[in-house]
Amino acid sequence: MPVNSVAENVFGTTGTVCWTIQLVPQLWKSYREKDTTGLSDWMILAWGVAGAFLGTYSIVKNLNIPLILQPQLFSVLTMASWAQCQYYGRKRPLRVTLLLFFCGCVILGGFEVGTIYALRPSFNRGDRSGTEGTEFFGIMSTVLIAISFIPQYYEIYKRREVIGISIWFMTVDLLGKCCVFSDLSLVFKSGVFDIVPAVTYSLVVVMDGAVILAAWILNPRARRLRLQRQEPEVSESSINRSTTGMVQTERVPAPIDSESPSETAATSPRSSCLLEKV
Repeated sequence: MPVNSVAENVFGTTGTVCWTIQLVPQLWKSYREKDTTGLSDWMILAWGVAGAFLGTYSIVKNLNIPLILQPQLFSVLTMASWAQCQYYGRKRPLRVTLLLFFCGCVILGGFEVGTIYALRPSFNRGDRSGTEGTEFFGIMSTVLIAISFIPQYYEIYKRREVIGISIWFMTVDLLGKCCVFSDLSLVFKSGVFDIVPAVTYSLVVVMDGAVILAAWILNPRARRLRLQRQEPEVSESSINRSTTGMVQTERVPAPIDSESPSETAATSPRSSCLLEKV
């Protein structure tokens, strides 16, 4: 493929935009519903850590600017989503949640800066240790992203439906990492095609696609099952109400004559005749 810096940056920027805004639907969904049930906070945390590894790899390998910005922005947004899981899901206090968020960002940022300064000199010299160390960070990001989906798949298996996670989030994430955007930006880059980030982006396409497919299959089935469970309850409650009404009707007492015995005697013809004789 011919080198084309314009195409490289255009596709890379498009992928960066998709990867940056992908978590916005998820953040909005969690904030609006004040609930993160069904969203694995372990998956979100693993994504943040994977972003730090990929950030080190992208900077040391000197990929294009959009692909360098992707993991940085992604890690910050994943930490924000992880903080929502702590606040809404695990019911942690707000101060503790904010402290966890800022500490997480500082730890990931410090880790990335330290590893960049540790790897870059030997990598620029062409040392084997620098090259292998950099490749390790790229491969580790791929492994973390792949493993991170396991807790989310377990949540889907346990609940038999996809809840808590935004399908828009998964769709935009898939578009941002698919071959049309981030992968194509690597194709137009000068030099040898970088296989590690390409595998990372393509792997997420498969993992995200599995979640979206599960939502298409399982969610309608779960809704039908809930409706089927509600119908017998509604019919049973209506039968109980009608039976109760019939019992109350049978137990209604006969009307009681409000007139007293003296009033009855005074108004009867026989009693009036006896009074005349006296």
